[in-house]
Amino acid sequence: MFGDLNRATILTNSSLFVALIAVFSWISIPIPLPLFPVPVTLQTLAVLLAAAVMKRQAIIPVLLYLVLGALGLPVFHNGMAGLGVIIGPTGGYLIGFIPAVLAAGIAYEYSSREIRIAGLVLATAFIYLFGIVWLTLSTGMSTSAAALSGMIPFLPGDLIKGLAVYLIAARLETNPQWQISR
Repeated sequence: MFGDLNRATILTNSSLFVALIAVFSWISIPIPLPLFPVPVTLQTLAVLLAAAVMKRQAIIPVLLYLVLGALGLPVFHNGMAGLGVIIGPTGGYLIGFIPAVLAAGIAYEYSSREIRIAGLVLATAFIYLFGIVWLTLSTGMSTSAAALSGMIPFLPGDLIKGLAVYLIAARLETNPQWQISR
């Protein structure tokens, strides 16, 4: 690896984003509604930002994050850890990070604003799809009940997170002093 700037950059960015996803998963945003099975955290913001910065290679930190959490490191929402979180009712949302980061990462390989926005929307849809399907299967809820409790209340926040990712990524690209080497 000595002398290979590309590998060093991937390694550095991967460590940064694993840490960022983990830290952001600890940041819970209270919502003034009845309890929902999915906590509102900023980890999806970090996952989408990883995709915007690392493109399709963002799969690396997302997979590392999931493996570290499954192995027992307290990196999941509110310090939870273990395979039980992944196979529990909210695990589908975590597994949804995998296709989400690929969709957004591939979209960010293009310079088109529309493709990038579509990639962020598709990524969010993947997270919801996997989450709702798993919530339905693991709890016995109907699909509509799972969507009402595991998606609808979170749409405004995810819209804001998607916009934030788009703006942060655009800022990183236009300011050379903030640019992360690729």
